[in-house]
Amino acid sequence: MRVRNWLFDLWREVSEAHGFEAYDAPVVEHEELYIRKAGEEITGQIYSFEDKSGRRLALRPEMTPSLARMVLQKGSGLRFPVKWYAVPQCWRYERMTRGRKREHFQWNVDIFGVAGVNAEAELLAVLTSFFRRVGLGPEDVGVKISSRRVLQSVLEDLGVTDEQFAPVCVLVDKLEKMPREQLEADFAALGLAPGVVDRIIETLGIQDLDALASVLGEEHPAVTELRALWSLAEAYGYADWLQLDASIVRGLAYYTGTVFEAFDRGASLRAVCGGGRYDRLLSTFGGRDVPAVGFGFGDVVILELLKDKGRLPVLERGIDDVVTAWRAELHPAAVEVATHLRAAGRRVDLVLDDKKVKAAFKHAARVDAARLVLVAPDEWAKGEVTVKDLRLGQQQTVRLDALS
Repeated sequence: MRVRNWLFDLWREVSEAHGFEAYDAPVVEHEELYIRKAGEEITGQIYSFEDKSGRRLALRPEMTPSLARMVLQKGSGLRFPVKWYAVPQCWRYERMTRGRKREHFQWNVDIFGVAGVNAEAELLAVLTSFFRRVGLGPEDVGVKISSRRVLQSVLEDLGVTDEQFAPVCVLVDKLEKMPREQLEADFAALGLAPGVVDRIIETLGIQDLDALASVLGEEHPAVTELRALWSLAEAYGYADWLQLDASIVRGLAYYTGTVFEAFDRGASLRAVCGGGRYDRLLSTFGGRDVPAVGFGFGDVVILELLKDKGRLPVLERGIDDVVTAWRAELHPAAVEVATHLRAAGRRVDLVLDDKKVKAAFKHAARVDAARLVLVAPDEWAKGEVTVKDLRLGQQQTVRLDALS
């Protein structure tokens, strides 16, 4: 819990340092909300149930549909751009592996109402700021950048229909995870010939903006947007984190433009986080579309990465003072001392049982307290207590009204 709170506090601090406001939503949503966004197959990946009113509900597997519902409900009452963040608990029914659990927390950061890449650049600033805060540099973590427009252009040239586009995106997202024979069989099942697979792999293998421009043309929207994003990255100071990778498409069909994934350069873990632009999400839920971009960042992978790098902090309990009574009848006096110190802003662990002084010292050492405050009969009769500085090994008698 200390590590988790440390991580969540950093997420909140970085978000708010960039002007984002916190929000939250119920952990239970209508199952239909997720089916609209991801299709019927999502039902096999979520914890869903029927309530006493016969409604189909689900524990949220992600936050974006809840966010979309909230933006739609607020409607014209919102003043755009909206910059919101959350740290929701999410559940997915899937096979557990290193870096993937059925229950996890996820840092979501989203911007609604900005159509240009200024929004993507700001999100990447949030992301890289967090990595710096935890002691990771561009030599540890990279961010692969692409645009869904690249794949869209290739597929249009190959005659892929709009109906085929979404399932093709899912397959492309698995290019590095599946054998070539299986990929060709799956593409063939969608009505695509082996030559189409070769062309897709060739184009999506591009990792240089100039090479991409030579294929798509300098004026292609994907090229102009990516060049603008790189220019902003230089201004922000995180360009050395970025890496063009046309194969990054993000499997979900609702992405419409820039997509990105942070990855472990040591290649021992799956993607650290991912996100992109989703300008047409709200119409999926029956509303008016608003330009939007965001990312999701799970707690499981980043903690594994920090552990591998030796960057997890050693977090003690953070006790300032242990207060103990010399004998049981002085416990009310010890309560008074503890209350006085807590009112002064100290973090105080009051010994509640009849513990000998030697045992109280051992307890103070175990919780890594800075001081032991002892209420003894002779001193207390004069309104004083004995204060032992456990760091310096010094001891003094202090009046209660001067104790802080």
